[in-house]
Amino acid sequence: MMRLIVFLLCFMLVGNLIAVQGQDKRLGKDYAKVASQIMGTALIEGQAYEKLEYLSDNIGNRLSGSTQLNQAIEWAVNAMKADGLENVRAEAAKVPHWVRGEESAEIITPAKHKLNILGLGGTIGTTSEGITAEVIVVRNFDELDKLGEQVKGKIVLYNSPMRKDLPTGQAYGEAVRYRGNGAIRAAKYGAVAALVRSVTTVSLNTPHTGAMRYQDDTPKIPAAAVTIENAELMQRLYVKGEKIIVKLKLGAQTLPDADSANVVGEIRGSEKPEEIILVSGHLDSWDVGTGSNDDGAGCVIAMEAVRTIARLKLRPKRTIRVVLFTNEEKGLFGSFAYRDTHKQNFDKHVAAIEADSGGTRPIGFSFKGSNSAFALVQEISTLLRNLRSDNVELSSGGVGADISVLTDAGVPGLGLRNNSSHYFDVHHTDADTFEKMDRTDLALNVATMAIMLYVLADMPQALPR
Repeated sequence: MMRLIVFLLCFMLVGNLIAVQGQDKRLGKDYAKVASQIMGTALIEGQAYEKLEYLSDNIGNRLSGSTQLNQAIEWAVNAMKADGLENVRAEAAKVPHWVRGEESAEIITPAKHKLNILGLGGTIGTTSEGITAEVIVVRNFDELDKLGEQVKGKIVLYNSPMRKDLPTGQAYGEAVRYRGNGAIRAAKYGAVAALVRSVTTVSLNTPHTGAMRYQDDTPKIPAAAVTIENAELMQRLYVKGEKIIVKLKLGAQTLPDADSANVVGEIRGSEKPEEIILVSGHLDSWDVGTGSNDDGAGCVIAMEAVRTIARLKLRPKRTIRVVLFTNEEKGLFGSFAYRDTHKQNFDKHVAAIEADSGGTRPIGFSFKGSNSAFALVQEISTLLRNLRSDNVELSSGGVGADISVLTDAGVPGLGLRNNSSHYFDVHHTDADTFEKMDRTDLALNVATMAIMLYVLADMPQALPR
């Protein structure tokens, strides 16, 4: 079946060469043939599915500072060497080391209900006896501000749904602020803990974790995510005027910073090796599920895109550098370490690409940079038409968290875009596991990434800033 899919795609690609050449003679003439070769190799001979299966099943989730993350780093170094990459190394980084511990929560009154929770990443723990307090439910920060010190001594629940009527990224951005800043805002009014509705539109009573923040001038209070079902239960009770008492126990603690590393490998450029096209994912994950969707998929897509180019013995003019960042989830410390190690040659980074939106079918790229660079990326994307991943959108915001240190310095940035309709169903949950992945979708991602990557690295003109 896979070979039939490849044949049909390659047939359509050849059939469209004239149209591509008409739009851009250089791309049509110089890169359509190699694009077809890359696509065929990625779809027939790719190993993304097998790589992700091993990372997910044999190593598992990879929390910052954990033994599993160290195992994943060692695995990635060995895999890149076996794939024939050059200059493979682990570049040192210090990362936070937060651990979850045992945790539980239940409604005590008006009736006993077990609450399914996940402590938010970075939360402090409770005492061994836990916190037993009344719950105040708010929909947003405005409602919290109106209550003010009425929440003193109480637990604040933010029941703010992720909206279904907005684009997925925008909906996530609006909802996630309660996870990130909810504890700070509640603590300012004297709350003793914060609960946050999980950031998702779909739930089978599954809580979603994620990073949260504290401020030095505000007391630190424990914070956890509850499921949609739990949040709605407490909302109904609250609206009816019932007094809700919850007992919350969190065993979380923050240990001393740990040694970690970004994994780096390259295909050295044939004419301009000092110029770099960077492609990346992040190797760490939260401590639930197996981190297959976020961001094991992105890592193997980046690795396999580079392996595909190497397997075809293609040697682009510029250096292709794959970076698997550590500690994206808990503060971008891997990204900062890369900046500190390489900032002296950021001017030689021609473009940076990030894969961190799962492994479902690719639809294109988001782009951050100059209009002239955007026009060139759009021209390259014509080679992706038969993969149906040729949609390139100019982004007014970021295109990837880890590569933000580069795009903030003026490096043109691209983010691989996927069908995200179900991405947040399993995001940061125990349900983020390997069987959600599809072999063909992963291969299509690799083909999409490898074609964009190779042309950016080989075309005569570097992307202008």
